Amino acid sequence: MDLESSGDHASLESIKPSSCSIAHGSAARYIYGIIFMLTTLIAWVVRDYSHRALSELHYLEGCLGGHNCLGSEGVLRISFGCFVFFLVMFVTTVGTTRLYGARDAWHNGWWPAKGVMWVILMVLPFLVPPSFIHIYGEVARYGAGIFLLIQLLSVINFIYWWNEEWLSEEKCKAPMLVVAFVSFGASIVATTYMSLWFAPHISCTLNIFFTSWTAILINVMTAISLHSKVNAGLMTSGLMSVYLCFLCWSAIMSEPLSEACNTRPRQTGKSDWLTLLSFVIALAAIVMAAYSTGTDSQTFCLPKKSFELDDEVPYGYGFFHLVFALGSMYFAMLFIGWNLHQTMHKYSIDVGWASVWVKIANEWAAAAIYIWTMIGRFVLRNREFP
Repeated sequence: MDLESSGDHASLESIKPSSCSIAHGSAARYIYGIIFMLTTLIAWVVRDYSHRALSELHYLEGCLGGHNCLGSEGVLRISFGCFVFFLVMFVTTVGTTRLYGARDAWHNGWWPAKGVMWVILMVLPFLVPPSFIHIYGEVARYGAGIFLLIQLLSVINFIYWWNEEWLSEEKCKAPMLVVAFVSFGASIVATTYMSLWFAPHISCTLNIFFTSWTAILINVMTAISLHSKVNAGLMTSGLMSVYLCFLCWSAIMSEPLSEACNTRPRQTGKSDWLTLLSFVIALAAIVMAAYSTGTDSQTFCLPKKSFELDDEVPYGYGFFHLVFALGSMYFAMLFIGWNLHQTMHKYSIDVGWASVWVKIANEWAAAAIYIWTMIGRFVLRNREFP
């Protein structure tokens, strides 16, 4: 039975507790973002400051040797609780299309009940056997990968949206050229800097490969976008070039310490101001990535009708919660460096060779998807593209 049908609407309104419905529209999104941020902070505290407490749990005795995996165990358990919270929200709100129904009320209200559920889910995972958590950790790798894919699709969609908005305005033609040339200039500076700084010696072959391949991808994307049949414009390729440079730089910055190749020692655990600042920025980036991607459900929807009803929900509730659920897996992988069996040093996020290759794969996927958006209509001539 559809809980949002008109027959049930009146009865559901009568049982909806007004004291719980304190947030509507964008306010609810901010509250979910705060919940996600608090969970991320708890995961960090558990990883860096809870080894003594975790060592008291008898079923984690197998993690007590050397540079142990207690921190990773704690992070995965917090991540699992957060994942279940947003999975429940996804299941109970997916498909919601109208305001003022039961599922809309559940999404935008009932905060005391959801607060209790969140607290319980922060505690219960610590009673789960390690074998199950390890299975969740393996699954979380794939979930985090899906999150990254959704995120890069959202970025590409934003770049195209920006380009189309400015193309429709005659007065924006000059600013488009400025953005394009600034973007290409920034990408040239970035690739040159990375080549000189992170590959000063011939022994830094991997960094040479990363930066060189990034430059090649940028040139290929630009050449395709300027082809007379494609004519995708300079601004989209310029912005994508900056995005690829950022992903390449982020990958190199995740490499373990190398004096010869000038990679930063972010994994030393020293609490200097630069490390702390970088850590805080990284935490904020995780939350913003999940929040901004979660609200961009239009990227993955079929074209809408030319009109919208007054009582239509402003964004996809189910997709919003699904992205946060996948984001729960993503922050776990960042905190443990995509490695389930060891704990990283304090104030370190996403450091290790596994992190490096995940980011490089993300960069290559971004370039491939962008190129496909330009040439797909020519490869699949019998298909219609929006």
